[in-house]
Amino acid sequence: QWIESPRNIFVVGAKMMKIVLALCLSSAAAFVAPTGQSPASSLGATKEDMAALAEANPDFLGQSLGLWDPLGVLNLDFWGLGNEGTIGYLRHSEIKHGRVAMAAFLGYLAQSTPLVAGE
Repeated sequence: QWIESPRNIFVVGAKMMKIVLALCLSSAAAFVAPTGQSPASSLGATKEDMAALAEANPDFLGQSLGLWDPLGVLNLDFWGLGNEGTIGYLRHSEIKHGRVAMAAFLGYLAQSTPLVAGE
């Protein structure tokens, strides 16, 4: 049986403070930079690496088409980054824009629901 007394309220308050403190400390680790050497990034690939990656694709287009670069952007040098830096920049921007497109599609779906549309 629960009897409200100052001691019980203090015990519950102390437990709640411990839980909140544990949650704060565990989430604070997400904002700390990792230490040590990070593994080499795959964003600094060469044109040969990209061709090998495209040919290793197991689907029909990967096997038949191979590397498809109609504008020849793998040979360009964006902002003096060099060829590997340009390929890394293009891969990074493709990932970023793909994520933005997925988020936009989810926003479109959310607006289409009857609850949000007011139907």
